[in-house]
Amino acid sequence: MPHLIKVYVRLIDRISDYVGYLAASLIFFMGGTLLFDAFTRNVINMPVHWAIELTQFTLAAYYFMGGPFTLKNNQHVRMDLWYANLSERGKAKMDLLTVGCLIFYLVVMLIGSISSLEYAIATNERRFSLWNPSTIPIKSLLTTCLVLMLLQAFSLVFKHIATIRGVRL
Repeated sequence: MPHLIKVYVRLIDRISDYVGYLAASLIFFMGGTLLFDAFTRNVINMPVHWAIELTQFTLAAYYFMGGPFTLKNNQHVRMDLWYANLSERGKAKMDLLTVGCLIFYLVVMLIGSISSLEYAIATNERRFSLWNPSTIPIKSLLTTCLVLMLLQAFSLVFKHIATIRGVRL
């Protein structure tokens, strides 16, 4: 494999790791927000209306950011009916086929997320709630994470091609 492809794969894998670890740390933020909400609501009888919604946004960020990390570490859900019995090259060929479908899906999702983000920016879209937060930050994060997932999918393509050729990346 050309050196540029090896550098690309290492760079995207490293970025996916950093984003994945950042996503994992959001669990503590969500827990803290929910504890704060429970304390203010039950102990001092002063409910905050933004805590649950902030936790929902953080949860969305958690799974958006976890996507590239999950792809990189091959921890996604797979139907192992035939896959488990394939050779390494057979698995790489099957994975190459499914990554092609994934790339198509991610491109469609990215087109939709860009359109949704443009609409949110043009209209200053907000959630209809007491807190009334802007949806622009979460939609921006979704679009960014879809780009990173797409980059990670292409990294997987290179890895599978290397496996089929019997080359180590």
